[in-house]
Amino acid sequence: MSVALELQGLRKRFGRTEILHGIDLAVAAGEFLVVVGASGCGKSTLLRLVAGLEAPSAGRVLLDGRDITGHDPAARDIAMVFQSYALYPHMSVFDNMAYGLRIRGLARTEIAAKVAATADLLGLADLLARKPRQLSGGQRQRVAMGRAIVREPKLFLFDEPLSNLDAKLRLGMRVEIKRLQRRLGVTSLYVTHDQIEAMTLADRLLVLQDGRAVQLAPPLEVFQRPASTHVAGFIGAPAMNLLPARLGPGGGAAVLAGGAVLPFGDGRRAGEEGRALQIGIRPEHIEVAPGGADFSVDLVEPLGSECILTGRLAGGQILSVRRPGPPPGAAGLSVHLPPRHLHVFDAETGLRIEPL
Repeated sequence: MSVALELQGLRKRFGRTEILHGIDLAVAAGEFLVVVGASGCGKSTLLRLVAGLEAPSAGRVLLDGRDITGHDPAARDIAMVFQSYALYPHMSVFDNMAYGLRIRGLARTEIAAKVAATADLLGLADLLARKPRQLSGGQRQRVAMGRAIVREPKLFLFDEPLSNLDAKLRLGMRVEIKRLQRRLGVTSLYVTHDQIEAMTLADRLLVLQDGRAVQLAPPLEVFQRPASTHVAGFIGAPAMNLLPARLGPGGGAAVLAGGAVLPFGDGRRAGEEGRALQIGIRPEHIEVAPGGADFSVDLVEPLGSECILTGRLAGGQILSVRRPGPPPGAAGLSVHLPPRHLHVFDAETGLRIEPL
């Protein structure tokens, strides 16, 4: 694997507040890596350190093996697409896309050829004479992407580029960004708080929590095997159910408040009896049947082809259930939590436990 971008012990401190706590990361050439996390976790700060818009408090940034930590942003061979588009309002689309090439001193004919090719790629050929105010939000974002693409950089940085668009435009632009990145093969670092964007765009996900990297893996692995309760609760909609429990006799089952016993199956154990746990299960993995009394429904959310039920177990724990079809008509419901779909976490550390 050829490494395009490498971060070594990257830290950022503002006064006494440490925003990033030593990020180590290797991004392969041509990889689309998405950084995801809640607001304030350090995502945008990480991107700004790579771009050179902020100086790290410690650590290094390497691009194609070259240390660029102290280089000016213009000397890094990196192109960034901002949430706010950052277009020059007095310039035409052509001039916005050509500006960086002019700064580099390219000939007029070469600039015109590069801009024309990029505009054709993005469907902007008929808009080159317009000003940004004459464009829709989606068109402005494509111009911002075109300005980055035309420079042919070694690395693309995306800072929540779709957050200003409505839901329909976001869907279309997600498809467009992924198609372009695959076609161009440029290494990309993409920051978002939107987990749907993260799951659909990423080759790998980096999940940040309070300035620390808590999981780095392909999207499906993050979804299927979250490394902690934080990741489990952040990735997935509705969020994974997390139920307080303790290990039962023999360590082969979790006992919920109220006495419900959840065996891990296949003779697996997760430690000594009495250990405090969090048991996770995704709403779509819970089986519901009529005619029971162990699940009382408080809220029904019909979504057309499926519905989400929110209620309480006999022990008082809140549970969300996602099921196909219309809401069940039965007054009483029973739920089953299949052992193969249970996730086990240590209650104190929040870290994943693999029952053996």
